[in-house]
Amino acid sequence: MNHLPLIIKREYLTKVRNKSFILMTFLTPLIMIALFLFVGYLSSVNNDTVRTIYVLDETDFLSESFKTNDQTIYNHLSEVDLETAKTLANQEDAYGLLHIPNIPLETVSGSIKFYSEESPSLSLISSLESKIENKLSELKLQNEGVDLALIESSKTNVEINQESFEGVKTSKVGSVMKLIFGGAAGYLLFMFIIIYGNMIMRSVIEEKTSRIIEVIISSVKPIQLMLGKIIGTSLAGITQVVTWIVLGAILLFAASAIFGVDLSQSPQQDMVNEALSNPESTDKIQMIVNEFSALPIGNLIVAFILFFIGGYLLYSSLYAAIGAAVDNETDTQQFMIPVLIPLILGMYVGAFTVIEDPHGTISTVFSFIPFTSPVVMLMRIPFGVPIWQQIVSLLILITTFICTVWFAAKIYRVGILMHGKKPTYKELYKWLKY
Repeated sequence: MNHLPLIIKREYLTKVRNKSFILMTFLTPLIMIALFLFVGYLSSVNNDTVRTIYVLDETDFLSESFKTNDQTIYNHLSEVDLETAKTLANQEDAYGLLHIPNIPLETVSGSIKFYSEESPSLSLISSLESKIENKLSELKLQNEGVDLALIESSKTNVEINQESFEGVKTSKVGSVMKLIFGGAAGYLLFMFIIIYGNMIMRSVIEEKTSRIIEVIISSVKPIQLMLGKIIGTSLAGITQVVTWIVLGAILLFAASAIFGVDLSQSPQQDMVNEALSNPESTDKIQMIVNEFSALPIGNLIVAFILFFIGGYLLYSSLYAAIGAAVDNETDTQQFMIPVLIPLILGMYVGAFTVIEDPHGTISTVFSFIPFTSPVVMLMRIPFGVPIWQQIVSLLILITTFICTVWFAAKIYRVGILMHGKKPTYKELYKWLKY
């Protein structure tokens, strides 16, 4: 008799009725929204902070480079010595004092100092250095008799138009969009495997430790029990993710209404409105829209579903086998590294190789290796992968999953009843022969 549907139902209901599962399902969106609002509040506080910086420029050439803005107030000092300037800045609780000594401009760069009570912001120091560098460069060019206006007018912005031999136009913006879509798909699969694969493993260990599994295994085939756990836990995970998305959207709009935050009037929206009023920006926005419409959206959706399911089932079977082989979660560490290495390798290949050469040898090879293909292939597809390559990769992935389930079921069958002994790789190999 096929007990698989009953096992799936039992696993699903057990997970979704668990108090910790329910708590985290409803608590996680609250935490994320609270964190989002808190970060937004901190950003607004940081943006509202105005720093006062005293500038003692003894050369009288660089002072005009420091102009007061919304974030920084520059107070220029003159006819005072350095010690008096330090005392004055300290008494006025200034953020710091920038001292430019009266020495030749050719050697001044190594003598400029910034005095402050605490360590200054790296971004502020970089900004000050940039202002000074630009001004010194202008002064040196002027001393050489170079017309700065002529140099400024000679600057030219070059944009290379990209087009395939078939006449399909592309751009750098399109490459970035493809990278974002592919990276998001690969990262989502990576996180789903890590989170819910561990959930499957812990579930197996818990039932094995409580000896409930000995009663269940008497009337159910090990492979059915293992697949039931994998599919049931997967459905619970999907339920949790969907709940997070729905609750997150509801809480986000509720929080914006309660705290009076107008999401439509964010700085990003202001930037968009300003961009729409600029003809050049309108052309760029139109280019982005065209690039988005040129993406293989249908192919992306279908491939994401198939590779997501295949990759998750493949790794979940390994997680279930590991849970059956050990008595506690501590003993799983020796078996987790070989499982995680190909998954992490797929992320690195996708992040560093697919970006640079999505159709290169390394990217192509790793998109066919079943333990890395779910991540690498999903990152390659936005750049245009032939359908035959996707089908071959998917068939290899499915075949590997079937073989892995068969091997994992043999380990599961023996290990699920083993207690009190820490297994080794040699013993796991023996279990495969039983």
